[in-house]
Amino acid sequence: MDLSNKVAVVTGSGQGLGLAYARDLAAHGAAVVINDVNKTTADSAVADIVDAGGRAVAVVAPVGSTETARALVRGAVEAFGRLDIMVTNAGILRDKVLWKMTDDDFDAVIDVHLRGTFTCVREAVLTMREQGDGGRIICIGSPAGQRGNFGQTNYSGAKAAIVGMVRTWAMELVRAGITANAVCPVAVTAMTETVPIFAPYIEAARTTGALPPIMRREVGMGSPEDAAGIVSFLASESASGITGQAFSVGGDRLALWSHPELTAQSFHDNGWSADDIAGRWTADFDAALQTVGEQFPAELTAK
Repeated sequence: MDLSNKVAVVTGSGQGLGLAYARDLAAHGAAVVINDVNKTTADSAVADIVDAGGRAVAVVAPVGSTETARALVRGAVEAFGRLDIMVTNAGILRDKVLWKMTDDDFDAVIDVHLRGTFTCVREAVLTMREQGDGGRIICIGSPAGQRGNFGQTNYSGAKAAIVGMVRTWAMELVRAGITANAVCPVAVTAMTETVPIFAPYIEAARTTGALPPIMRREVGMGSPEDAAGIVSFLASESASGITGQAFSVGGDRLALWSHPELTAQSFHDNGWSADDIAGRWTADFDAALQTVGEQFPAELTAK
């Protein structure tokens, strides 16, 4: 898995999952542009990678705007001569139930996650197409975007849209040799350690040093480092034929999400009236309804 001739930008990589991705890419030889809104955090991440024998520089800026996206791409080109990999990881949370969520709560999350993904990928693709030898787009999604999550209208909406954009980009970029994929990680971070059903296991892991199998396998949650390998794999030549996909990763589990598919269908001559639907609903559709939200083992939900 040799990335020694590659250059990557990882947004939101001063700490947590983003830093784990950046470290892993650097460990496989890639030069990395670290991004964070805090200069001290960004500089510390750069020092961490350089001290381990890697190559890294920092661009301190909030993700969302075209100006930041251009600064990130320019930082890669000026420091290392090119750009091969864009990992859009930056994100924030403003969790509230729908009726309490303000315009600012919604807009802030959409700006960083969704607009930030769009602007950074657009700028990266412009450079990759000019270079003419392909590239890798790796966008960070979430299970919340695949199945929904209570109190996360803004976050779930943004993450679902990111996967939709990835599928579109996979079609648009194939002729340029640029792949586009999404990774939906589950890891112990500041964003997840306050979730009530996870909290006892995460707290216990601080003493034992490890999460139990129910978390690592059935929930698919582990450390940020557990989620980093798929990013380096997708950045490599080994993944040159993989595009338009959404992966789930965490703990000991790696999985591939399906594209949305029809779960049931029925036909009625001359279209469907409301009465027609009511008459056929139970027989044709009721059993095909699907759950919403993540489905956790009973051992977790019973506590």
